[in-house]
Amino acid sequence: SQYSAVDTNPLSVYIMQPIWNKIIKVVPLWIAPNLLTFSGFVMILFNYFLISFYDWDYTASGSSPGLVPTWVWLFSAFTTFCAYALDSIDGKHARRTQSSTPLGELFDHGLDSWATSIFVLSFFSVCSRDNGKTGVSVYTMYIYLSIVLFNFMCSHWEKYNTGVLFLPWGYDISQVVLIAAYLLTSALGVEVWQKPLLLGYYITDILVILLIGFSLFLSFPQTLYNIHRAHLKKTLKNDSLYEGLLPLVSPLLLFVLLTVWVVLSPSNILAKQPRLFLWMVGVAFSNVICKVIICQMSGTRPELFHWFLFPLALVVYAAISGLLGWMEEAVLAVFTALVTAAHVHYGVCVGRQLSEHLNIYIFSLKKRAQE
Repeated sequence: SQYSAVDTNPLSVYIMQPIWNKIIKVVPLWIAPNLLTFSGFVMILFNYFLISFYDWDYTASGSSPGLVPTWVWLFSAFTTFCAYALDSIDGKHARRTQSSTPLGELFDHGLDSWATSIFVLSFFSVCSRDNGKTGVSVYTMYIYLSIVLFNFMCSHWEKYNTGVLFLPWGYDISQVVLIAAYLLTSALGVEVWQKPLLLGYYITDILVILLIGFSLFLSFPQTLYNIHRAHLKKTLKNDSLYEGLLPLVSPLLLFVLLTVWVVLSPSNILAKQPRLFLWMVGVAFSNVICKVIICQMSGTRPELFHWFLFPLALVVYAAISGLLGWMEEAVLAVFTALVTAAHVHYGVCVGRQLSEHLNIYIFSLKKRAQE
């Protein structure tokens, strides 16, 4: 299907797009668009592991400010901007080099579905977890991450039904806010997050309120409205309500299972291993949503239950019933490693299949030799 996306965000249209149009002129024509996409993702990943090294359990900023060196926050601002820029110009570059392919679209959205959670998890290091005085509770982190992923899911569910990707306003705003937050932290230190800003509210409280407000009162109603409009115009891709709602089943079940684990965990797993648990949430979500993106692009029906829900259900049952006992953390670690490996493997396989099918290379504009 032909790729179509609509961007109505004033920040994007009037400020960011002119910047991207200047940057794109510098990119050599021999560079493959997927290389731009992938480089941005690698930068985000590298930055995430760098922050994790200094702040594994999200306490560094709250316990003794200065544990994370200033250059790390500057580097975070730099990598976030680069990733944002690369993600914004890869499509333009593909059109410029006449190399737009379904592989590129899938590569872009697939990596975005994973990067979304990594952005959020890196940001949590800025505000640190609750230590009784300042910080955000690990449960707030979990809810925050879930809302961001819910927003991402909505825009792709909408595309599954309408055939058009309406770019969420939240994307550009969140990237600019993230970069500003890192720059602010490098300039004023993490202490800036630990003093009330307005009426006794902290910056983090205000960001959470803004995020929830944006999602529930702007993003989600907009999604429903776009689907409703397509229904009136008779341009919906799916005839039945069942088929229209089908892609939501697996992500919602995933969220239910994870939430049950968080709430009923005997050893309070989220508080013990927030970084592992939240990483696992992001990877699992990305895998589930990639299936939806592939179905939407290929015009096929997603299966009702994503395979991943079955092992997850087993692990959650074993954890909350007390079967795992003291091994809950170890099982989470092994499970997280397996899920991550499975997701990477899946991405590599799909990429290879598509590149063979379309007779192109993933990271090069050279054509494959015809068999």
